[in-house]
Amino acid sequence: MSHLTAGERPAGTGWDPAESAAPGDGETTGPLAGDRGSRERTERARLRQLWPYLRPHRAVLLAVTAISVLGAVIAVAQPAMVARVISSVQNSQPLTGLVLALVALVLLGAAISGVQQFLLQRTAEGVVLDTRRLLVHRLLRLRIPDYDTRRTGDLVSRVGSDTTLLRAVVTSGLVDAVSGALVFVGSVIAMALISPLLLGLTLVVVSMAASVIIVLGGRIQTLTLNSQTQVGLLAAGVARAISGIRTIRAAGATTRETSDLDELAGNAYRTGVRLAKVMALIAPIIGVALQGAFMVVLGVGGYLVADGSMAVAQLVAFILYLFMMIMPLGQVFQAYTATQNALGAVIRIQEITGLPEEEAGALERGSFPGVPKAGRGTQVPAAAVRFRDVSFGYGHNPVLAGVSFTVPTGTRTAIVGPSGAGKSTILALIERFYDPAAGMIEVAGVDVRELSRTQTRVMLGYVEQDSPVLAGTIRENLLLGAPDAGDKDCEAVLESVNLTGILRRDPAGLGAQVGEDGILLSGGERQRLAIARALLASPRILLLDEPTASLDGRNERALREAIDAVSRDRTLILVAHRLATVVDSDQILVLEHGRVQAVGTHHELLGSSPLYRELAAHQLLV
Repeated sequence: MSHLTAGERPAGTGWDPAESAAPGDGETTGPLAGDRGSRERTERARLRQLWPYLRPHRAVLLAVTAISVLGAVIAVAQPAMVARVISSVQNSQPLTGLVLALVALVLLGAAISGVQQFLLQRTAEGVVLDTRRLLVHRLLRLRIPDYDTRRTGDLVSRVGSDTTLLRAVVTSGLVDAVSGALVFVGSVIAMALISPLLLGLTLVVVSMAASVIIVLGGRIQTLTLNSQTQVGLLAAGVARAISGIRTIRAAGATTRETSDLDELAGNAYRTGVRLAKVMALIAPIIGVALQGAFMVVLGVGGYLVADGSMAVAQLVAFILYLFMMIMPLGQVFQAYTATQNALGAVIRIQEITGLPEEEAGALERGSFPGVPKAGRGTQVPAAAVRFRDVSFGYGHNPVLAGVSFTVPTGTRTAIVGPSGAGKSTILALIERFYDPAAGMIEVAGVDVRELSRTQTRVMLGYVEQDSPVLAGTIRENLLLGAPDAGDKDCEAVLESVNLTGILRRDPAGLGAQVGEDGILLSGGERQRLAIARALLASPRILLLDEPTASLDGRNERALREAIDAVSRDRTLILVAHRLATVVDSDQILVLEHGRVQAVGTHHELLGSSPLYRELAAHQLLV
């Protein structure tokens, strides 16, 4: 995690290193991750929790429901028409009109069913699309601490696999349940008119099957939730392994990582099989109910026909209604199980959508009232950044304690200190990834609490240490914070950081790919491209987090020249890694144990700060 130095990781209540550590930070997969995910989750969702996802499509769903009602009426009319055909045959009456009417009912019912299925499928895709958009919107706007405690692969799986389960609610869910219920009621009424005795026997058998399926439904929701959780853990493990594949290969850990992922896949498989076992019981139960009811009706009905208390046509009509009742009952049960599946996924979806956004209604970059703007004839605040007795910690782990300092406008300030002293945390607080527990932070003379985060960030350019380049082209990286900039602007900003060479070596120029995490660029080129991207947005204050870390001497000199060039017209605050980056700063903050131990220039601190002398003596500020 680029904005936290070693020793500054979130700690305390609710933080699990195995869950939140970034690749390479000692994250544990395999048994630990599998055990966490295999614990049975017992959260239960209610049917009303599905309504927010269906509500935008209520007009189409109502239309489909109306169509299904018409289809139900037509379906219920068909056995009655068949009974009339049989009676007409027995009484030697004309059949042409009845047969044509029966054929018309069958064809009309088929057409209605086709239209209904198309509308349901289209609506189901719309529900999935809306839910995915909702999740993506929220995932990209969560508070930074929420990313600290969640794994990327698991978050991605909620957008993919979890949302897909909502499709069945529409295609095999609530609307089918409504139409099925109507056919069921219509069939029961018709059967009651034919023979109350046979209806009573049928309902006894059906009620037994329904009771078993309702009990199984609750189990299905719980198992679905656990199955999706296991899939999320597997996705997180795969994402971790792929992002750190070079480290894994270099460490000879491919076999171990494969074994860990195999175990996670096995956990997902076993949970899926448990779910499949429960769901596999639904169809046999319905089949047994149908066969049992049919045998009871056939036996008792045959006796009633034999003693003359029931006509053959009535028995045939009753049996047709029996099948018609059982079939929609199967639809209702299928809808019930599909809904339970979806409710299991809804719990995971709402775990994310229920989290607050970093800033509700965040504004885009632009001009904001209340923010002083630099320009000719405008008075620029004397202090670009000021900390007043700021304290901050991750959970119960304090990082900064009573930190106070001022960064004058137009100056260059370096922050140095041992690992874990709180250097990167200061930049994270300025960028407002976190809010201080105590004290006040001012940017451009304004208390940041009086500004939105977007209003604060529009004045800042921030370059991380570890992953400053995104997959895509050079142009796409540069335009991230300045989407309206033209190619000439992009080329000019690359020149300002001594990076025009990357345009000449690839015929695609600005359209050249940089690879995942900028792997097709050298370390120094990635750092300079990240600085160019920040500069293109014309920030007044530039924050650099250890820009020369892990660079060789040549790349370090090139980057230092770029930093010298870009710092002339703006305020620069950088977490310094090497002595060469520090010596030319207007002021240097020396941090130790979360406190400002000393402030001054390089020469002043050599005489006044033993800690700074120690760091300078090693030529490497760790």
